[in-house]
Amino acid sequence: MKSVKFMLGIACGVMMFASCNEDQASTTSTGVPETVITKLKAMGFNPEGIQRVEEGYRIERDIIITDEFLEHAGSENVVPELEQYSTNNLVSTGGGRVITLYAPVGGKNGYSAGMIAGLDLAIARYNAEGLSITFQRVTSSSGADITMSRLTKRDESRGVLGSAGFPTASGDPYNQIKMSGVLESSYGLSTQGIATIIAHEMGHCIGLRHTDYYNRAISCGGAASNEGDGGVGANLIPGTPATATAAAKSYMLSCTDGSDRPFNNDDKTALNYLY
Repeated sequence: MKSVKFMLGIACGVMMFASCNEDQASTTSTGVPETVITKLKAMGFNPEGIQRVEEGYRIERDIIITDEFLEHAGSENVVPELEQYSTNNLVSTGGGRVITLYAPVGGKNGYSAGMIAGLDLAIARYNAEGLSITFQRVTSSSGADITMSRLTKRDESRGVLGSAGFPTASGDPYNQIKMSGVLESSYGLSTQGIATIIAHEMGHCIGLRHTDYYNRAISCGGAASNEGDGGVGANLIPGTPATATAAAKSYMLSCTDGSDRPFNNDDKTALNYLY
């Protein structure tokens, strides 16, 4: 497997994006309106390397910000530098809820047997925790709570591994995970490594933020970078440690080396507190 840190993805915002009128706004050299850059900075994001994508804008390689979310976003809320965080919206369980998840198998836009094995292992890891939510893989996209679909070929070639969003205000999980289909062929990841990445995206769908959201350099290296509250919340989960470390190997760290990261004790504390 290549020795490289991979960015793991989230999508900040759960509303459909509406196209903005760029003809009426000054733009940067990348064609992104200056107003977008200004809003992202106010939210605490680092807009360097920003890219226009189908969902809106991708910043810091793995965070998706929708146009409509930007329109309604407020300023950043600063929170203490503590470890485990959740969003304001969580999944409503009613005392027990099964979340169904569909992923296409085979074909041009489907996933390999190895990817599906990784998905099944990710589901098993959650279900082993005895939470008020459980996951179930289904064989039809009709009625599925979450659909896993392939990233574009362009994103896969750029090294994007996945992206997802946060629960809705009505208490439903985010309904889409986009995953790379070349984790085996290009990076040589094991079933366990694939499971870790898929479980990470599933974590976002039920309201978990990055463990090191306040300083992505902890797992990604480089300069310190704060993702910002982003208007979705970054709420400390009681019982989790006072600092985030790469050595703790939380599955919700911003970056991964592709290795196996089953839930550590702090991850389990966070999951059991929320669900």
